Amino acid sequence: MTESSADGVAGAAAAVASATGAAGSWRKATGIAGAAIGVLAAGAAAGVAIERMTVGRGIRRKARLALDSAGPYGALRGTPGRAHADDGTELYYEVDEVETEPGTAPRRRRLFGRKAPAPVTVVLSHGYCLSQDSWHFQRAALRGVVRTVHWDQRSHGRSERGVAQVEDGVPVTIDQLGRDLKAVIDAAAPEGPIVLVGHSMGGMTVMALAAQYPELIRERVVAVALVGTSSGRLGEVNFGLPVAGVNAVRRVLPGVLKALGQQAELVERGRRATADLFAGIIKRYSFASREVDPAVARFAERMIEGTPIDVVAEFYPAFTDHEKTEALALFRDLPVLVLAGVKDLVTPSEHSEAIADLLPDAELVLVPAAGHLVMLEHPEVVTDRLADLLTRAGAVPAGATVGGYGSTSGTAQPG
Repeated sequence: MTESSADGVAGAAAAVASATGAAGSWRKATGIAGAAIGVLAAGAAAGVAIERMTVGRGIRRKARLALDSAGPYGALRGTPGRAHADDGTELYYEVDEVETEPGTAPRRRRLFGRKAPAPVTVVLSHGYCLSQDSWHFQRAALRGVVRTVHWDQRSHGRSERGVAQVEDGVPVTIDQLGRDLKAVIDAAAPEGPIVLVGHSMGGMTVMALAAQYPELIRERVVAVALVGTSSGRLGEVNFGLPVAGVNAVRRVLPGVLKALGQQAELVERGRRATADLFAGIIKRYSFASREVDPAVARFAERMIEGTPIDVVAEFYPAFTDHEKTEALALFRDLPVLVLAGVKDLVTPSEHSEAIADLLPDAELVLVPAAGHLVMLEHPEVVTDRLADLLTRAGAVPAGATVGGYGSTSGTAQPG
């Protein structure tokens, strides 16, 4: 281990020790969690250690800066807007409108027998520790073709920290996220047909919306896309760990995260000191193929690193409680796309297959060399299937051109 590596590990250890010292009773739990998380991080850490022996800290910093400037990912912006959740949390969204040729009217398309319907709006919901920018490639491809709404979930991206969480200590629930999505729809797409698209936690948000507002699904939703998500039983996911490791993580991680969240400033300092190690872990749990553009990997890293540790702690328990299998029945008569990476360690593809089993008319697409961030790893596969869904739902005319923005080293195969 090099000196810089030792410094980084020492910084992380100091941060964790200080956080758990403040919590007192978490000291023993942290030791167990540390061992379990150590198993999780071992593969990434080994690669990082080798890199550190040959590449200096200054060079690595310059490389990150170069990747940040070379990859303009997440730079797309639309017309900004703000919605307010039922607890007062301000939710940030952006709208990309349909582009028309100067002097011409938008092409009218028949939907529900109306000659001049309100435009179809595609509402995209992002996952845990991400932001609306995670849909960068799909947004670029659909821009100008169909009206889209991109929003940041509470405490993520440009949205406000959850008021109920900060002021009243109310735990975050997936049901709350469903109500947040309803507030965004009311503000950004108050009328007309809607297509709901959700990745990971965003897919769970879509299910929670359906469970609480079934009339909205019946009256306005014309298609649904669920990407790398789950309808429940997330407590059984092993994250690629051996049995002993995952059991330890499940037992103590919620408490440890809570303790760390109470010492956010100290922990963030430790995260910065061990940036290379965390980058390795992020890459392992985000992507599966080796040919991922380094700038894309760095883009994902920035989004995840940008999520404060106390937000990570606030949201984590909600996933164990998530159970929305019954809500899937509301999508049964709609065009539905269920898509997942076969090598997803966060929400395994078996969860997507279980969703598709309950929606026999849904299109199931499994992407072989793909991890959790499949829409960034294989953007053209996701965009292609999403464009097909929009065509089937009447959201875009069959003759419309949706650009294939991005490239991949693998192909998708029907489920």
